[in-house]
Amino acid sequence: MSLADTRVCWSGGARRRGGVSLVCGSCTEREKASVDAASGVVGLRGREGSVPRQKPKALSTDAALAGGPARSSWEAAACLGWRWSEGAGSPGMSNRSTGAERLWEEARRDMPKPKDKPFAIPKSMVWEAWRQVKDNKGAPGVDGEDLEAFEADLEGNLYKIWNRMSSGTYFPPPVRAVEIPKPHSPGTRVLGVPTIADRVAQTVAADYLEPLVEPIFHPDSYGYRPGKSAHDALEACRRRCWEYDWLIDLDVQKFFDTVPWDLMVRAVEAVTDCRWVLLYVKRWLAAPLQHPDGTQQERDKGTPQGSAISPVLANLFMHFAFDTWTARHFPDCPFERYADDAVVHCTSRREAEHVRTRIAQRMEEVGLRLHPDKTKIVYCKEKAPG
Repeated sequence: MSLADTRVCWSGGARRRGGVSLVCGSCTEREKASVDAASGVVGLRGREGSVPRQKPKALSTDAALAGGPARSSWEAAACLGWRWSEGAGSPGMSNRSTGAERLWEEARRDMPKPKDKPFAIPKSMVWEAWRQVKDNKGAPGVDGEDLEAFEADLEGNLYKIWNRMSSGTYFPPPVRAVEIPKPHSPGTRVLGVPTIADRVAQTVAADYLEPLVEPIFHPDSYGYRPGKSAHDALEACRRRCWEYDWLIDLDVQKFFDTVPWDLMVRAVEAVTDCRWVLLYVKRWLAAPLQHPDGTQQERDKGTPQGSAISPVLANLFMHFAFDTWTARHFPDCPFERYADDAVVHCTSRREAEHVRTRIAQRMEEVGLRLHPDKTKIVYCKEKAPG
């Protein structure tokens, strides 16, 4: 057996050494047909179409939309014997008494085996996602439930998230729309605030994607990445301004509102074939915005700025739309990118004008547009210190 065929175990399933994951936390191919029929997979129709938001008609309840009653006897029984251990960061059963131990043993015998779930999502991923959401704090979503209220029934809430995600029956609720003033320009920007439960679910998917995408991301991509910051981007930009006289200050206009869904999904498909990740990414993209007056706005493009999954999706999209394209077509023009903002360094104004024109064309090809006022060519000659 060759090294390429060797698999190593990890938290999301099996992964081939030296390549993109071909086996993820999902059911076997023998189960695929039945799973696709049961889980209500949402499809993308292309850039000019839209993603239909499917209501879980075949489910026993409508609880998927708002954290309602249990879907099954197992969800209802979860609070009786299920405990998520806070010690090592992995879920387990509290064994403070022999009675609890007996209850755990009885529950374990009745616990659904991996083959009973369409998607094998480790419970430890849900627990770790909750810890991240709690550390990040944040406001309630459309259901008004804050972190304290969610934690009051932590075991039951985490179990419901895991059970529904593993079953293919998790449907995200609407995202609460919140307008905030723009820091450096007039007007407002709309943030999307998911519910606490939806934040946990999104973080599960983001944590799955991160180890797949981080190794391929460009070193000069700085936004929303571990170990990188805006200060790092500024330092790299300052250093290159000593070497290059001109730069292009790029701003993608309304990126989070206009990024096309079909290309976003294709970007995710380029790094993983894990079906539960693809399924839920499509559903999160299609989740409507709910405004303060209660009206819901259906969307056909964009990803809410402020959700837990949006940063990794935005970076993945821009990795293919901008980073790799720029590095391939203009290898002598280094850049720094932070989310949807970028600076490209050039040796002359003529080169800068040519590169800006080509990048504008590229953005049009991928369904985006450079901001006509904020995108500028700047002379930045600076004397090197010393």
